[in-house]
Amino acid sequence: MALITAIGLMSGTSMDGIDIAMLRTDGEETIEFGPHLFVPYDAAFRKRLEQGLETAKAIVKREDRPDDLVQLERDITVLHAEAVDILLRSVLASQQREWGSPELIGFHGQTVLHRPNAGVTVQLGVGPLLAELTGVQVAYDLRANDMVHGGQGAPLVPAYHAALARSKPALFAGRFPVVFVNIGGISNITFVPESGDPVAFDSGPGNALIDQWVQREGGVPFDADGAIASEGAVLRGIVEQYLGKSFFRRPGPKSLDRLDFTLDEAEGLELADGARTLATVSAEAILKSAEHLPEPPKLWILCGGGRKNPHIVNDLREGAEKQGGTVTLMEDAGWNGDFTEAEAWAYLAVRAKKELPLTFSTTTGCREAVTGGVLTSGRAV
Repeated sequence: MALITAIGLMSGTSMDGIDIAMLRTDGEETIEFGPHLFVPYDAAFRKRLEQGLETAKAIVKREDRPDDLVQLERDITVLHAEAVDILLRSVLASQQREWGSPELIGFHGQTVLHRPNAGVTVQLGVGPLLAELTGVQVAYDLRANDMVHGGQGAPLVPAYHAALARSKPALFAGRFPVVFVNIGGISNITFVPESGDPVAFDSGPGNALIDQWVQREGGVPFDADGAIASEGAVLRGIVEQYLGKSFFRRPGPKSLDRLDFTLDEAEGLELADGARTLATVSAEAILKSAEHLPEPPKLWILCGGGRKNPHIVNDLREGAEKQGGTVTLMEDAGWNGDFTEAEAWAYLAVRAKKELPLTFSTTTGCREAVTGGVLTSGRAV
């Protein structure tokens, strides 16, 4: 099939900025990796996003934009357009002959509300405006059609995870089933068998609780390299309180909103003890998810910001070994674990353009494998 050059844009639950990555792909198992970069939000804009989460609680219908969400949505879109411009100027300066101009942009936007049981998921971002500002066709609102067909609307990255694993058959020979673990604000896992559809679901809190904890108790945005946690101890009673929640007893498909888990259980802990304990919560939530997989994974592959927290990684390694598995990082397979989700959105945009499935009954609970997304008409001018 013909290859399409696409850009993927991701602003995740950490709300720290925009990941942007370029791919050339057929939307199946041929993937060529291009340039990528991260464009951070400034502190004032992050505060606006945090307030947007509170404002979004009043949303009833997906189209609702109470109070200042209309302006916030426009500003998010403008910032994404600026990120595209930064990347393209970099490409034009160094790799124009190899990569040329993008044909398509996959635009995630910023999730401010996710209530799958109510059939509502809201990502702020105006696709037509982004197309107008960049001059490139945009695929956006990729979650909605899945929910129309009975799905959770998340996670959407599993189709990309499966393509990655199957794009390197020699590397993964004898190592299936493989599980990709994306440790973002919320963690999700993708179980990839040697053949057949992937199995996926959100596994629990990733970095979100740790970030919220160190912001509130220590005045810093995140625990860089787990430095704060390295001074603390794991409070098993707190870990068990989190892991005792009903979410962990439910099989997939299932998905979470950023606010579904809170710091209530950690109240009263010292800063370092809280950071260390919440890192263990993140790791053990992922390991506990294996109870709902078809069979124990042989290989766990970590991506997302949480793979840089050595406490999460070490706890995962110890737990996986007890289950007969091995933990490794995306980089060990020759991939970039910082930009997996942005790459996924480029890949999914191409699948949307070709009307290939984005989600499966085994990943989101949709009634049948479905495509999705809205495409702006033609190439923007």
